[in-house]
Amino acid sequence: MRYTQLRAFHNVALHGGFSRAADRLNQTQPALSDQVKRLEQAHDTLLFRREKRNVYLTEAGEGLFRMTKQFFEIEESIGEYLDHSSSAMTGLLRIVADSALHVTDAISHFRQNNPKVFVSIKTGNTKEVLTRLRNYDAEIGVVGNMEPASDVTALDIGRAPIIAISAKNYLPNGRTEIAFEDLPKWPLVFRETGSRTRANLEEAAQKMNVPIKPVIEVDGREAMREIVASGAGIGFISQAEHNHDERLQPIKITGLKMEMVETLVILKMRRDVPMIRAFMRSVRDVG
Repeated sequence: MRYTQLRAFHNVALHGGFSRAADRLNQTQPALSDQVKRLEQAHDTLLFRREKRNVYLTEAGEGLFRMTKQFFEIEESIGEYLDHSSSAMTGLLRIVADSALHVTDAISHFRQNNPKVFVSIKTGNTKEVLTRLRNYDAEIGVVGNMEPASDVTALDIGRAPIIAISAKNYLPNGRTEIAFEDLPKWPLVFRETGSRTRANLEEAAQKMNVPIKPVIEVDGREAMREIVASGAGIGFISQAEHNHDERLQPIKITGLKMEMVETLVILKMRRDVPMIRAFMRSVRDVG
């Protein structure tokens, strides 16, 4: 008797058929049927009556199903216990984010439940975040306007419009709005290639045939803020990330709606890693 055979039997009984159980376990129906058949042959016991496309538990099958329900319930409880045990949850959780602002509450919640875990937070643009995840250099990523990718699981955690920022009184007459088509009239400060904020601006400009280009390019959001605060030009940021710096003036962009959707991303093949699962629970708990 093998674990995989018991799991196959249990899921067929639980879901009422081989097809539905195969979908649940992400297996082919013939492979699942073969596992159940081997279990029956190993113990010379018929567990299912097969009638056309339907299957029914035999008396022996019903008895085994009662026991497998207990077995897998205990297995689940063991997993939850280990996930929540502060003595078991130790080590390093690495987060790389375009802005850690969007997960600060989740990090605080996670640390309260897992005080022995050291959390490392690094910043990077969307391209850098995904590269670090795929190289196993981080467990959790936070990116803006994530393009669909087959190897990652994504969870939207917030959205906000993209705005412009300038030094205080940079625009004349106390203006706090600027039309998108007027942006080329001003010196623009862009983040590095790979920034989704920059990509959104350039995509919108191409669609509207507005020839925008930066006069200054900087690496990172904080560097962009400092350059803008010096009065060197106009920069761009998600409204959610505007930290009310007294040196900076938020500016609404009119004539076009641009939005930044912040997304938490993990590698699909690592979603069952206990530390990653624990952090995802924290995100949902504070969300």
